[in-house]
Amino acid sequence: MKSLLSGIIIISLCSLVSCFLLSSCSTTSGGVAVGWSQEESPPPPQAPPARHHGHGPPPHAPAWGYRAKQHYKYWYYPDAYVYFDVTRKVYFYLEGDNWRIAASLPRHYRTRLYGYVEIELDSDKPYVYFDKHRREYPPGHWKKKGKRKGKGRKW
Repeated sequence: MKSLLSGIIIISLCSLVSCFLLSSCSTTSGGVAVGWSQEESPPPPQAPPARHHGHGPPPHAPAWGYRAKQHYKYWYYPDAYVYFDVTRKVYFYLEGDNWRIAASLPRHYRTRLYGYVEIELDSDKPYVYFDKHRREYPPGHWKKKGKRKGKGRKW
């Protein structure tokens, strides 16, 4: 009788331990996860995969190389102190102490647009280099060289 009683106790204990272990299991996406806490916590949200269109490095890559080498092409009109962004089709002009951006120029600037200089920069703000450009391409320099009016030339 003692062996029967001890067998029943062992089977009961194994059943109790098995129930305890299986009650803390939960399934997520077909897998099995074992947890020891009393309450079940929801699985952490997963971010959707980033889309990569094949232009340059993937979004998780550092921003050097392809993305950092953006060049902007401008026409600088030395006689008017005006920049024209060839890609965006906008003008940058000096009004008082401030630089303005516009799709068209005020009339008093249009009469001074003789020749231009092609400039390529790494910045979308050409006026940051205005002092340098003003020294390199002074007003009236276009006329002194004997160049004709109209299309720009590289100096």
